[in-house]
Amino acid sequence: MADKSSAARKEREKKQPALARGAAPPAALIDRLVHERLRLGILSALSVNESLTFVAMRKLLEATDGNLSVHARKLEEAGYIACTKGFEGRVPRTDYRLTPAGRRALDRYLDYMEALIQAMRDK
Repeated sequence: MADKSSAARKEREKKQPALARGAAPPAALIDRLVHERLRLGILSALSVNESLTFVAMRKLLEATDGNLSVHARKLEEAGYIACTKGFEGRVPRTDYRLTPAGRRALDRYLDYMEALIQAMRDK
């Protein structure tokens, strides 16, 4: 498992711009949409699950209905997650899944945070 993680990190490092040793990446590179705590939680949860229902995500993230709904909608409008609404019997059911654009946005965000952490450790 460590080999996969190491290989993935090296691949991401190739794609990101080189930074001077100890230089923090510019703050302008951070995706503010992803950076918010609950939206990052939504993207992270969906990155390790094929899909999650609204109820499951609410419990997992310990969020209120309204808060989760607002943040999920922002991610949906950005094309980072897809939402499917339906019914399970007579009960409404909302399912979310991560889109390819959402995966890329999360990967970019993680690359940025890794570069920032590394720059701080190099100082």
